[in-house]
Amino acid sequence: MKEVKLSARLQALVNMVSSGNIVCDIGCDHGWVSIYLIQQGIASKVLAMDVRTGPLERAREHIAQYDLEAYIETRLSDGLQKMQVGEATAMVCAGMGGPLMMKILTEGREKAKAMKELILQPQSELALFRKFLREEGYRIVAEDMVLEDGKFYPMMKVVPTEESLSEEETNQEIYDTYGELLLKQKHPVLEEFLTKGKVHVQGLMKHLQEQNAGSERMGELQKEEMLIDAAWKVMKGGMSE
Repeated sequence: MKEVKLSARLQALVNMVSSGNIVCDIGCDHGWVSIYLIQQGIASKVLAMDVRTGPLERAREHIAQYDLEAYIETRLSDGLQKMQVGEATAMVCAGMGGPLMMKILTEGREKAKAMKELILQPQSELALFRKFLREEGYRIVAEDMVLEDGKFYPMMKVVPTEESLSEEETNQEIYDTYGELLLKQKHPVLEEFLTKGKVHVQGLMKHLQEQNAGSERMGELQKEEMLIDAAWKVMKGGMSE
């Protein structure tokens, strides 16, 4: 049977999954990530879960085509609802906004915290999401970022921790917004993201100035520009750790 080929963003996501886990694939869509994890021997078993009946049925069809029913179990589930504590040792979650992902982790807190690692690819509200992870007791241990079809996809591996993760870090707002590990790695895709972001912000500011309007919005854009500049300084080692 032909091996599944993933998109760049999903390939980067599965590259973060540690071998030997039982993986819960939340929002499994058509099941390609679940199939890949088994095909490549990364996971010993996968729980492929989705809240939508249509995509889950497609996933079942694809799993059957690859004769992997013994290794991948599909469940109609809103987040982690249909999974028991300890059934999976790792979680993969992509293709949804940060607030929805936060809701899933909050409602399934006991189940999520019992796992060894969570591989997450939130598509919005990144600063809010990273702050949420810190306050919920998760430590980000790896980050990556992919540019695919003109869109940026940041992702992270997090592990539950009993440690108190303080907010006293000088650069915490910058880290929450852009990713501490991405900044320290001087990640080339983040560099492109910051470059395009600054051009975009400056363009909007110029437009507002020409229209002589939007003082509140101007303040928001000025803060965003300051954060981008501060992020560049961190990448270049120009701010204290």
